Amino acid sequence: MQSGVIPLAMEGHDVIACAETGTGKTAAFLLPILQRFLREAPPQPQRTRALVIAPTRELVVQIEDQVQGLTYHTTVSSVAVFGGVPMDPQERALRAGVDIVVATPGRLMDHMRHDSVDFGALEVLVLDEADRMLDMGFWPDVQRILAALPARQTLLFSATMPAEVLKLTQEFLNTPHYVQVGRRGGPAQTISHATQTVASGEKTQWLARWLREEATGPVLVFCRTKIGAERLAGRLSGLGIRTASLHADRTQQQRMAAVEGFRTGTYPVLVATDVAARGLDIEGIAHVVNYEVPDTPEAYVHRVGRTGRSESTGSALTLVAPEEVRALRALEKAVGVQLQ
Repeated sequence: MQSGVIPLAMEGHDVIACAETGTGKTAAFLLPILQRFLREAPPQPQRTRALVIAPTRELVVQIEDQVQGLTYHTTVSSVAVFGGVPMDPQERALRAGVDIVVATPGRLMDHMRHDSVDFGALEVLVLDEADRMLDMGFWPDVQRILAALPARQTLLFSATMPAEVLKLTQEFLNTPHYVQVGRRGGPAQTISHATQTVASGEKTQWLARWLREEATGPVLVFCRTKIGAERLAGRLSGLGIRTASLHADRTQQQRMAAVEGFRTGTYPVLVATDVAARGLDIEGIAHVVNYEVPDTPEAYVHRVGRTGRSESTGSALTLVAPEEVRALRALEKAVGVQLQ
């Protein structure tokens, strides 16, 4: 992904990039932005030159962490803008002027309504996980944001590229170059796929036994609902398995603590909704478990993409109740993967 995108981005082209998860999309857009900023004198007074829009708080924080790491010994400044935390510190940073803003659409719109941010000097716009923003209903906000921006270079990234997103890109991309890495819309080749048939009422006990006896590293478990994720995490904890939960009803501090606990090994198991299916990049996740058959092929691709990243291997396991077999067969056909 980086070898395909970076030369085009450095030449100033608009880019639509689609690839399997774990192929380095974040560096593919950050490196050319930083190279440009370090090569050119900053505007005076300092103004925002790059805007990165991502669908979830977790992804915004993760991108901002990478910006901080890459710019540590430079004068390039940045701020993460997302909901669930007070607006005032973000507003002060935006009004003072920062080179790079990394934001979720909803909170960015809040700041734009308060005239806290000036995009008059914007040079680059990045839309990360564009299809997820469409799925989550953010596209009206994204369109309003785009309408308020000046002419700029636009880089659009996603692991899948539905026809709806491609159609919408015609509104705001200028003769874009298309970069495709790997199979379009499919999971990475580094992931093995398996299923286990088990009755709905027996899934928790089966999973707990599997976690104790067969899991070989950190396990990320996906549930369909927030209530289901919280309930499963509580039951696993009650069975003596250190487990954290991650979903939209948890506070930002709780969500950050869960991710960090999972990252450090304090919690070997993280039970999450699809809020963790995009952008959660934690090194060494050995297994992804779908507690239920995912609703869509896109959900399956993004969930299992949390493992097998950066050419490492991983496994994906889907627990299938008898009443879910038909949905499983439809999923296999849509994704193009035979689950063993």
